Amino acid sequence: MEKLLRNSFMFLSRNKMMTKLAKRYGLRFGAARFVAGNTIEMATKVIEELNKKGLDVTLDYLGEFIQDEQEANEMANNTIKAIEAIGKENLQSQLSLKLTSMGLDISDEVVLQNMRRILSVAKQNKVFVTIDMEDYSRCERTLEIYKELRKEFNNVGTVLQAYLYRTVMDIEELAEYRANLRLVKGAYKESSRVAFPEKKAVDENFKQIIKMHLLNGNFTAVATHDNAIIDYTKKLVKVHKIPKSQFEFQMLYGIRPEKQLELVKEGYRMRVYVPYGTDWYGYFMRRLAERPANVAFVLKGIIKK
Repeated sequence: MEKLLRNSFMFLSRNKMMTKLAKRYGLRFGAARFVAGNTIEMATKVIEELNKKGLDVTLDYLGEFIQDEQEANEMANNTIKAIEAIGKENLQSQLSLKLTSMGLDISDEVVLQNMRRILSVAKQNKVFVTIDMEDYSRCERTLEIYKELRKEFNNVGTVLQAYLYRTVMDIEELAEYRANLRLVKGAYKESSRVAFPEKKAVDENFKQIIKMHLLNGNFTAVATHDNAIIDYTKKLVKVHKIPKSQFEFQMLYGIRPEKQLELVKEGYRMRVYVPYGTDWYGYFMRRLAERPANVAFVLKGIIKK
């Protein structure tokens, strides 16, 4: 049943018609738990509250299904506004984005032009930018563009996914770039030709890449809600005397907030991934696909309405 629900929500996350309907009807049926509103003003208020609790943030202006260069440029403009808001309000926040929203599926020229604009403004505002990883078909190009940008900017990182077979080799290859990486399990539905089909294997690979990247001396963001992975990381850094300044934990806004605060109290850096914007539907569907508990929360919200 759980697998059926996951596949159903992943299918819905890619439905363009449902995305349009979601934009029209707004943040309803529980989505507001995971998305910090439609506007940058709403998002900055959420960030301020999280910062007061000792939580750092990475902000993401949501956008999917970019059709042309004009839409990609508009996404880049809105992303720049978000960066400027972070700088103006002196928020403890970084920024995350997807290359598809910047024109990855249009051309390398468009995406690189937009990314250079974004990273230049981010540098002026002392904001770090993480390039999110998407599905396997875009993995290689995402990493190639990251490497190109890394030659020019030191305020950019990217994401690697533990469920892909190739990730160990990517860790090794990115070592020379002194890459600041967010390591995740991976949320897309992929073929067993390219990804581990079993959770146990994914978890073991996750531990392996965390250890590899930390022992390479590079900054590592461990993005997980899994206690076993969190505990593994704590033990690893203790054994190898890795300073807390070299790593952080990351979790999604609205998921396990009590655990987030617990980690802060224990003295760990904890960063919350906060998405906002009208194009929230695909992101929301993927959150429902990840954990059955999220579905139960939303259903309770609908019943109460």
